[in-house]
Amino acid sequence: MKRSLRTTSSTAIRHSVLAALVAGLAAGLALRAGASDKSPSQVVDALSNRVIAVLQDKNLTTDQRHTQIEAIAYDAMDFETLSKLVLARNWTKFSPAQQSEFIDQFKRHLSITYGRNFDTYKNEQVQILGERPEARGDVTVQTKILRGGHADDVLVDYRLRQHDGQWKIIDVIIENVSLVSNFRSQFQDIVATGGPDRLLTLLKEKNDKGEPLQAPATPEKS
Repeated sequence: MKRSLRTTSSTAIRHSVLAALVAGLAAGLALRAGASDKSPSQVVDALSNRVIAVLQDKNLTTDQRHTQIEAIAYDAMDFETLSKLVLARNWTKFSPAQQSEFIDQFKRHLSITYGRNFDTYKNEQVQILGERPEARGDVTVQTKILRGGHADDVLVDYRLRQHDGQWKIIDVIIENVSLVSNFRSQFQDIVATGGPDRLLTLLKEKNDKGEPLQAPATPEKS
């Protein structure tokens, strides 16, 4: 069955660890699990365990939980590479100052798009299924979000690339649909009609209002 990030409801992973793993991204808590002596699978496993520990901490408020998960995700992801992949050929149309602004606004946008459902966590767990080598020395870590008896499990792949001796996430693929590809399609349309300034303005406006460009992308079987 075809699965799409654009046309599906929010139910499939609203309660999953995935929403937390790609959430908010605003602080700077160090995650040393990404050191070069760790395999990509070990990095993802450590990341998942830290996120789950935060989600299971009943003493945290929603805002505290959000802030801590933002910090973990921020350190785990290479946002410069992620931004280049999302903008693709349009990256060179942005001045250095615009590139820096895009990275900052894109972080905020991911937080708004994916970071709203921490309190719906229902003891989901992450199972590491294996690794797959990719081009440029990248590695894809294949995982499954185990959702117990209340919904189907969700397949999630994380593509990692080494940066300064650490494995960093540069894409998240949910049920065979890439986060990078999904946002690239949206942003290419905006840049094509209004240039870099239009995309930056629109992202800032939406971020200031706490709104995503469109409904949060989540996979659903059809």
